[in-house]
Amino acid sequence: MTTTPVHGMSNLAGPLLRGGDISVVAVEAIERDNPEKEIRVHDHRTYVRVEAEGGLVIRRRTMEQLLGRAFSMQELEVNLTGYSGQIETHDEYMRWYFMKQS
Repeated sequence: MTTTPVHGMSNLAGPLLRGGDISVVAVEAIERDNPEKEIRVHDHRTYVRVEAEGGLVIRRRTMEQLLGRAFSMQELEVNLTGYSGQIETHDEYMRWYFMKQS
């Protein structure tokens, strides 16, 4: 896992994942699925917080490629202990985003 410190961000959104094999792969998948983002990863061993300005997406097919097996987004939901921002779930992806209140 990589850690990229980013200071002064106010529109961060992303997952809080239970530590373990799925979170390790999920961080790599998030990095692949969001190449244009400066991603902030805080690994606290028992949990991992992943955030970026404006939000992040993770795709089922990327998880499958990295795991080398079929993957259901429900497996990720089981390891999702929280998130920052808002969340959109779908069979093919999960997206965390930040939407300012008017």
